[in-house]
Amino acid sequence: MNSDTENRFAFGKNWQKYSTVVSEKRIQDAVSHLQNMLQVTRLDGKTFLDIGSGSGIFSLAACRLGAKVHSFDYDANSVKATESIRQRYYTSQGKPEDQWIVEQGSVLDTDYMKSLGTFDIVYSWGVLHHTGSQWDAIDAASKAVVPEGQLFIALYNDQGIFSRMWKQVKKTYVSGRYGRYAMTMLFIPLAAIAECTRGLLKHRNPFYTFSNYKTRGMTPFYDWFDWIGGYPFEVSKPEDVVDYLVNRSFLLQKITTVGGGLGNNQFVFINKTKNTQTSCPNSF
Repeated sequence: MNSDTENRFAFGKNWQKYSTVVSEKRIQDAVSHLQNMLQVTRLDGKTFLDIGSGSGIFSLAACRLGAKVHSFDYDANSVKATESIRQRYYTSQGKPEDQWIVEQGSVLDTDYMKSLGTFDIVYSWGVLHHTGSQWDAIDAASKAVVPEGQLFIALYNDQGIFSRMWKQVKKTYVSGRYGRYAMTMLFIPLAAIAECTRGLLKHRNPFYTFSNYKTRGMTPFYDWFDWIGGYPFEVSKPEDVVDYLVNRSFLLQKITTVGGGLGNNQFVFINKTKNTQTSCPNSF
C-alpha cells in the first residue's frame, strides 16, 4: 500500500461483524448474483480467485457453484472473517479443505500475485478502489486471468465534485476517534432516514429496505459503515475502465452501472489474450 494511506478504514472488523449475520438466504443471494453476472449456472471445474474476500461470502458462493477457490485479503481481520465463514459453512460440512484456500496477501504485491498463477475467474467486488493505487490493482487483477477467462470487478462510480466531497468524509472518519464519531452520528441517521423515506414512498412501508435488502447478500447497516469510512477511496468512470481493459486485450461481456449515482459499477470482461503458455499454473 502507498505510504500516504496509513489511515485506513477497518474493513476487516466491519466484515467480521457482518459475518455473524450471514444466513442461507444471504448466501443464496450471493450465489444468484454470481450466476447472473457471470452468466453461468455452475462453475464446476473452474478456478476462482477472490481478491479482497472480505467476509468470504462470495468465495463460499463460488464453492457452492462448484469452483476451486483461492481467497485472499490485505486486512488480517477480513482473512479471519473469511476463515470463519469457511469453517461454518464449508469445512464443518465435510467439504475438502484443499478446494478452498484462504490467506493474507496484497493485490499490489507483484511477487505474491505471480506466485498465485492464473485463474478461470478473477473476482474483486468493491476492493480495488480501496488499495490506494486503483489502476495498478486493476492491472494486477487482469494479469491473473487465463486466456478466455473472466474478470469480474466492481468499482466506485466517479460523480465528480460529489466524489471529491465524499472522499473528505471518509478521510475524516479514519482520522481518529472524534472524526469517526462525528461522521457516524451525522451520516448513519441520514442514511436510515433516506431508506425509510424511499420505502414509504415506493412501497408504503418505511422498513421495506431493511427486510428486503437483496444487494448481493449484504445488509444496509454494514454497507453504510463501508460507504462512510471506506478509505483509501478512488473512483472511475465506466468508459475509462472499459478503455483501460480493452487496451489490454479484454472484451467487455457485461456491464451494470449506477448511472450518475453513488455506488459501484460492475464489469465482467473476457481475456482475449492469446494463450502462449502450455499450462496455466495456480495454487491448486
